Amino acid sequence: MRLLPSLLPPDQQRRLVAELRLILDRAPLYSPAMPGSGKPLSVRMSNCGPLGWLSERSGYRYSPTHPLTGEPWPAIPAMVLDLWHSITGVAYRPEACLINYYGATARLGLHRDQDEDAGDAPILSISLGDTALFRLGGPERKSPTRSVRLSSGDMVLLDGPSRHWYHGVDRILPGTSQLLPEGGRFNLTLRRVTRP
Repeated sequence: MRLLPSLLPPDQQRRLVAELRLILDRAPLYSPAMPGSGKPLSVRMSNCGPLGWLSERSGYRYSPTHPLTGEPWPAIPAMVLDLWHSITGVAYRPEACLINYYGATARLGLHRDQDEDAGDAPILSISLGDTALFRLGGPERKSPTRSVRLSSGDMVLLDGPSRHWYHGVDRILPGTSQLLPEGGRFNLTLRRVTRP
């Protein structure tokens, strides 16, 4: 696991948020459901790229279309693809860019990203907006965990063994960034789904 603090300068953060707004005009945020219970998650989601990750009562899956509009996901912005290539060092493109929006009370429990055939491909996470308390564990749910603050412009790379570690978001620290007028935090998670 690599924490890359303040990698995205403020001007590029603002540019990326402006691109996200255009994406969300076409693929609006929605409230996903927990598998089994159908209870809505506190995090709102959307996606861009050829595939989007969905959490539904029936389980987790990737889909080429938005679950509410039925339309294909918008393309991943060029600057995000550039970040993917420069940080991961891989030649292939990500196929999914999950867009999570965390309001002041949102959180995400410990989980592993295991729904991809490309299980050895790295995962890149980009933080925009309020600081999050990110919890990183290990390969087992009972592995010891540690808390890391992720501020606007920070990135996390999960690669090698850490690609399969448990992780989550304990809480958001409201008012720690002025990037988003509405407050809260956007997190972009880039993944390869099929084997390159």
